[in-house]
Amino acid sequence: MNRLAHAAVVALTSAGAMLTGPVLAQDYPVKPVRIVVPFPPGGNTDIMARLIGGQLSEFWGQRFIIENRPGGDSIIGAVAVAHAPPDGYALLLAGDAVVTMNQYLHKNLPYDPFKDFAPITMVGRSTTVVSVDAKTGPKTMRELVERARANPGRLTFGTATLTAQLAGETLKRLAGIDMVHVPYKGAAPAVQALLANEVSFLIDGLPAALPHVRAGRLRMLATTGSLVPSMPELRTISEAAGLPPFDASSWQGFFAPSGTPAAVVDKLRAGIERVLIIPEMRAKFLDNGVTINVSASADEFSALIRRDAERRARAIKEAGIGAQ
Repeated sequence: MNRLAHAAVVALTSAGAMLTGPVLAQDYPVKPVRIVVPFPPGGNTDIMARLIGGQLSEFWGQRFIIENRPGGDSIIGAVAVAHAPPDGYALLLAGDAVVTMNQYLHKNLPYDPFKDFAPITMVGRSTTVVSVDAKTGPKTMRELVERARANPGRLTFGTATLTAQLAGETLKRLAGIDMVHVPYKGAAPAVQALLANEVSFLIDGLPAALPHVRAGRLRMLATTGSLVPSMPELRTISEAAGLPPFDASSWQGFFAPSGTPAAVVDKLRAGIERVLIIPEMRAKFLDNGVTINVSASADEFSALIRRDAERRARAIKEAGIGAQ
């Protein structure tokens, strides 16, 4: 009887464990959810988080709170989520560098990109652009490259993300030019630096620079990868400067702490997809240079991350960027 009783307890316990995930997902969310953004307010990722979070709040009747945790190449924000309870109430919306580049650029990374996160879904691919001062900057991308060649080591380029830095370093290698990289903690301070002529040009996402372009203070010369449907006059760096082709575009995606129930992850992915099929949302994303691309499943997203990590590792090595 003791053996039978023990077997029954084990069976019931196992059944309860299997039911925990679906039951949690059925009720989820029952309290406010944090979306951690590893950048200051005003950049592309922050805008995406606020648009998606607002709609999810309406869908599920719970607040989705945006928490900006900038600094350390997105490491501060990533660690905040990696070490959070795996219950779906702390999410990370970040660029691909968090899981595809940081491990190659930081010797003592305080998280494991493949073990510490439960990938939820990619949200979209975003466009990074080259911007200059409208009055003093070059008129074309080709002219910018010519200036750099004529003044080795004197031009500076600002960035707010590792992806943008990689684009700049790749440009240096392909064009055979010497420039100085200046990193910033977010898109807003990077744009302010360009407006103050602290850097020669900026490589960053579309949203932060666009208001100043429309006001006539900045000029966009090219994109680092994908084109902007609303700005057909913008060509890629390769096309505009007559260089070999390269693609330094990036993507943004949602992550939860590792161990978050699969049913909760699936519910979040479905909710995000529901947000992004709204025509008004798609239009807003396109205006910010983002092409929506939701993963079919968490497994598909995980596979993409590993492929892109290998691709980024090769690009980092070719660009000669060393680990810190």
